[in-house]
Amino acid sequence: MARNFVDQYMFTKLSLSFLVFCFCGITLRAQETDSIKIKKDTSDHQDSIHHKNRGQARLRDQGKLKLYAFIPATAAVAYGFTALNADFLRSADNQIYKSIKHDNRNFYTNADDYLRYVPAVAVYGLDLFGVKGKNNFRDKTSILLISSAFTGITINVLKKSSNRLRPNRLNDYSFPSGHAATAFASAEFLRQEYGEISPWYTAAGYSVATTTAVLRLYKSYHWFSDVVAGAGIGILSTKFAYLVYPSVKRAVWGRKKSNTVMMPSYQNGVPGLFISGKF
Repeated sequence: MARNFVDQYMFTKLSLSFLVFCFCGITLRAQETDSIKIKKDTSDHQDSIHHKNRGQARLRDQGKLKLYAFIPATAAVAYGFTALNADFLRSADNQIYKSIKHDNRNFYTNADDYLRYVPAVAVYGLDLFGVKGKNNFRDKTSILLISSAFTGITINVLKKSSNRLRPNRLNDYSFPSGHAATAFASAEFLRQEYGEISPWYTAAGYSVATTTAVLRLYKSYHWFSDVVAGAGIGILSTKFAYLVYPSVKRAVWGRKKSNTVMMPSYQNGVPGLFISGKF
């Protein structure tokens, strides 16, 4: 009974640590979002008949992130890198690992393999049910692809170069956590698209991401610093995607009206993406 209590306490402590870390970044970003929104509302009042210009202005606003919006995620990545060589942080990793595994040696679930995608899927689900986010289907899909590319490349390069042994000694691809990176990139994507509509979307997305990260610890696939760094990389990847996308869009589609149409498809039981246009 006592051991179970300790285990539950550790789970709660880890979860709260992640949530505090995440919401520190959310609070800072909310201040920036409010300032952008005021500008946009004023512009909309003056130029309400120019719907196309509104969409372009919204994309430009997304590309004007303030530096302080990157601080929490950057600090998380720095923590992870520091833990690779700092004895006191490696000791903390070991203590957390031992506390978790004390009474959970046979713990296993594959829920984390699916949870990491839930916030991103929710973006399209909400859109499907009529809850419109910040961007149209083409723009948000392009942003998600850019974010996924940033995340995937960064994680793979670091895993192969850091050679950190996993707690379960399965291989030396422990640092950083790819699952945590994907989950938090996905959560930040949900926040960017729907955070202004309701803070509960943000809370839900980051809670799912946090759960994914904690499950990776319980399965002994990662040290604590691995998932912290992964979370930071995921958040930064999505922020960078929103930052660069306006420039990418201008380069790919130009300023003229695009003849390209993108929409989800479902044929013979297989989901996909339908693209049509003139090239």
